[in-house]
Amino acid sequence: MTLLKTYIAKQWKLLIIPIIAMIGCICIDSVYPYLQKIFIDSIILGGINDYLFIFIITIISIALIQGILGYLKEYLFDKFAVIVCRQLRQDLYSKFQSFEFSFFDNNNTGELLSRIIEDVDVVWDTLAFGMRVFIEAIILFSISAAIMFTLNPSLTIICLAVLLPVAYIGTIMDKKFWTVYSQISDQTAEINSIVQQDVSGIRLVKAFAREKHEISKFLKVNQKFFDLNVEQAKIVGTYGPLIELLTNSAPILMIVYGGYLCIQGSLSLGSLVAFTSYIFSVSWCVRNLGSLINLLSQNKASMSKIKEILNRKPEIISKENCYNPTEVKGDITFKNVSFSYNNVEVLHNINLNIPHGSSVAIMGTTGCGKSTLLSLIGRYYDVTKGEILVDNVNIKDWNLETLRANMSIVFQDTFLFSDTIKNNIDFGSDKSEGSLIKAVKDSTAYSFIKEMPDGFDTVIGERGLGLSGGQKQRLAISRAIIRKSPILILDDSTSALDMETEFNVLQNLKNDKKKATTFIIAHRISGVKDADIILFMKDGKIVEIGNHSSLVNYKGYYYNVYSHQFQDFESLQLEAN
Repeated sequence: MTLLKTYIAKQWKLLIIPIIAMIGCICIDSVYPYLQKIFIDSIILGGINDYLFIFIITIISIALIQGILGYLKEYLFDKFAVIVCRQLRQDLYSKFQSFEFSFFDNNNTGELLSRIIEDVDVVWDTLAFGMRVFIEAIILFSISAAIMFTLNPSLTIICLAVLLPVAYIGTIMDKKFWTVYSQISDQTAEINSIVQQDVSGIRLVKAFAREKHEISKFLKVNQKFFDLNVEQAKIVGTYGPLIELLTNSAPILMIVYGGYLCIQGSLSLGSLVAFTSYIFSVSWCVRNLGSLINLLSQNKASMSKIKEILNRKPEIISKENCYNPTEVKGDITFKNVSFSYNNVEVLHNINLNIPHGSSVAIMGTTGCGKSTLLSLIGRYYDVTKGEILVDNVNIKDWNLETLRANMSIVFQDTFLFSDTIKNNIDFGSDKSEGSLIKAVKDSTAYSFIKEMPDGFDTVIGERGLGLSGGQKQRLAISRAIIRKSPILILDDSTSALDMETEFNVLQNLKNDKKKATTFIIAHRISGVKDADIILFMKDGKIVEIGNHSSLVNYKGYYYNVYSHQFQDFESLQLEAN
């Protein structure tokens, strides 16, 4: 709750007017029973009719004022809650953006969505409803109890004593609710994850006729969610009636004992009627304790999840007084680099020296660490041992934003936003139309873009829905090219292109006047043979390094791939002839 108090403290000025309006409403509510006393004792029983008209006008005026104050109270409390939750969501989203890749490797999308949507919504309910009712209950209870005491101290003490056990019941409910809501929060995140994954992969599910399996998987999680909510209902069902019993006992006791005092002449009829109204106000305050505990327990569970995110420090950040050059050449050096993922070493003692402007191709067996090796250059992960230098400066000494701003990367898993083609390629770089056209021509994407209904303004579906694999890859390559970064990484990003298109794309990159230091991961010899440096990796190690000619003559792993691919090609030619 300390974290939430911090957010509330930042916006405390917004609470001044609604709290004043609330106090005004409560004071008016507290006046009504006293007016009833005057009306009964003085006007009806006392026969003083001269003040009847003034009394009616007073009641109407007070009601109008209360209506205005009530509107201000509701509107401004809701506005305060919205402002606090807006800032909380912004901070959560900014925090997500600051985390390294490993955080997202270990936390699924549904869980993160649950934190920023469902959990913040619980906070909104707490601030807009819970905090308002809590403050209102405290003030109303205090004023009502004070007035009751002035009317009859002994009757007040007896009635309030009946309500004391409710506080003890509340502490028990809080402990039980906390346990349940913590699990409900986790289960909500799991449901979000399953739904998000299944909706994103619905084509795969249908293609493999796995609808029944996915429904069965969802039903298990949904059943657990149901069971937890039933458990929560049991808590309410167990302790709710006890609170109702106690809060209803107070007015009954007051009527019985108060009636006796009236008969004895110790209490006027008007005072008894007023006392009845006040005891119902006090009972309302106590009765709401159960709802407040329920809501506060939800809030406590949600805030603990939110706090985990906000208190987590990014593992990869820029140092103070970090290196922040205005110009980057793109010289890259790996010195005795090793990298472990989940305590398993996946890269072993990598040593490389890449001059700027060079093209480097990487081949190797599946899972040998090709993509991981290139992810280290931009500090998407940090090396476990050794160091990586860019322009002879350790990347850990670089300004992180500057380092990544001078890199363009096309990931193995092509991602496109549900937006226009232009916005997907430009991606906030604000390049000219000429630069945009050149980028799509270099990636050979221009031919299919111009055939689309709205050209560059065509809106594509989520993750590039409606485009072929090759079209998505060419748009992703365009997005990288347009930045004109001194370091370019193509992580198996031409795998869906035919050999001719792949050749044209790579030639366009090679012929660019401002050549970037280019890394290419590929599985086809045609995509790597023209590179200045070719690496062959196996089991996290570089086992061969050279150019195409030297590696073919070496007759090692690279030669085996070369001979298999070209042997198959020659066999096809013979069959065709």
